[in-house]
Amino acid sequence: MANNVVVIGGGISGLTAAHKLAKDGHSVTLVESTQQLGGLGTYFNFQGKWIDKFYHCIMPSDAPLLDLIGQVNLKNRMYWKPTRMGFIVDKERYAFNSAIDLLKFKPLKFTDRIRFGVASLLLRQLGKGLDLDNTRIEDWFIKLYGRDVWKKILEPLFRSKFGSHAGSLPALYIWERLGREKNKSTRGYINGGLKTLIDAIEENIVKYGGKILLNTSVEKIDQTGEKMKVTLSGGETLESDWVISTIPVPLLKNAISGTSLENQSELPELTYQGVVNALFFLKKPLDNFYWQPVVNSGTEFDGVVEMTELVKTEQYNGNFMIYTMKYCGKDSELFKEDENSIATRWKEQLKTLFADLNLKDEDFTEIKIFKAPFVEPIYPLGYSKLKPETRIGNSNLLLATSAQVYPSITSWNSSVGLANKVVDYLYELESGKT
Repeated sequence: MANNVVVIGGGISGLTAAHKLAKDGHSVTLVESTQQLGGLGTYFNFQGKWIDKFYHCIMPSDAPLLDLIGQVNLKNRMYWKPTRMGFIVDKERYAFNSAIDLLKFKPLKFTDRIRFGVASLLLRQLGKGLDLDNTRIEDWFIKLYGRDVWKKILEPLFRSKFGSHAGSLPALYIWERLGREKNKSTRGYINGGLKTLIDAIEENIVKYGGKILLNTSVEKIDQTGEKMKVTLSGGETLESDWVISTIPVPLLKNAISGTSLENQSELPELTYQGVVNALFFLKKPLDNFYWQPVVNSGTEFDGVVEMTELVKTEQYNGNFMIYTMKYCGKDSELFKEDENSIATRWKEQLKTLFADLNLKDEDFTEIKIFKAPFVEPIYPLGYSKLKPETRIGNSNLLLATSAQVYPSITSWNSSVGLANKVVDYLYELESGKT
C-alpha cells in the first residue's frame, strides 16, 4: 500500500487527489504555497459574502466534478439555470443563441452567416478521422468557414484567449472544446460559491486523517532509493513513498532542477497564458447574457460574463456581478500594471461599451482586480505526443497538471478527472509491487 503520499499544489486537482487518497485510508500531506486552497477557485470576502475571484460554472456533462460534489455531500447545494450568449462586435451588441440570431448577425455578410451556421452544426462530424492534432486551427477554420469569417470573427476571438499563438493552435483542442458548452446552455453553480466546495473537501481530507500545509512553498523534490524527499521553504523536509505534483510545468522543472529526477523527466517547454480579471459590483444589470465575447470594440478586456445571469444577486449582497477578463502572459505590461489603474480604465471602457445603459460612477458599488499567472498552457502542434507522462521516468513522482488534460478543455471537471486517474494509476503501481 502507498503508506505516505505528498501532494503538491492545493488547486482542485491537488484537493481531489488528496481527498481520494485520504478517503481510501492512505497517509497524505497536501502542500499549498499560498494562504488559500482552491487555485483558480480562490475567493475573497465582500460585505460578509465569499466571492469567487475568477468566474466558474458547472456543466451538466461534468461527471467527475459532480461526483466529487456528491462525495462531499453538496449536491443539495447545486442549482441549475438556462443561460444565453451575446456577441459584441465593432461596439454593436447581438444575441447569439439561435438560427434567427445568426441570420441577424450583421458583422457577417448573409452568405457567410449561412456558411457559419452550417459549418458549426457539422463541425463535430467534419473533424472525425482527421489529424487535427497536427493541423493549425487557422488553416482548418479558413477551409470550413472562409477567410472573411476567420478574419472578422474567429481570429480576434481566439487571439483574445491565446494571443499571437491563436492561429497556430492544434485544431484538435478547439474541436474538443466545442463538445462541452453551447451558446444556449443550462449551467450550474453551488449555492455559497466555490468556497463551499473547497471547505467541504478540506474538511473531509482532515476528517480522514490527512494533513494540509498552507503558506508553504516547495523548494526541491528528489528521490533517494524508494523514498521521495520534498524540501520546503525554511528547510523542513517531508519524506514519502510517492509525490503527486499538480503545479504548472515550469514550477515543477524548477523544483527538480539539479536532482536525480531531472534527467528522468521529459517535460515540454510550454508557454502559459495568465489572466487579468476585473469584477464589477453593479447596481443594475447589463444585457442579461451570461457570456459575451468582445471583438474590435475599443476595450482591453475581451469578454464580459454577467454572473448574476446564473448566480442569485443575494450572493453579491443585491449587486449584479460582472466579470471582464484579458488573457495575457505574466510578463506582459498589463499583468504587471497596478490594479487601481486597470480598474479605473476598464470601468470607463465598460461604461462606453454599454453607453445606452447610461452607467454612472454611482452605479459601481465596488471594483476588484485579480490576476493569475498560470491559467493554461498554449499547446503546440502535435502536442498529443509531447504532453507529459503521468510518471517521471521510473521514479515515484507522478504528475496531475493542466498540461496533461489536452485535448480536453482546461476546467475544474477535467482536472478532477485527471487527478482521479493519477491516483488510480498510483494504486496500480503499488499493486504491481506486491
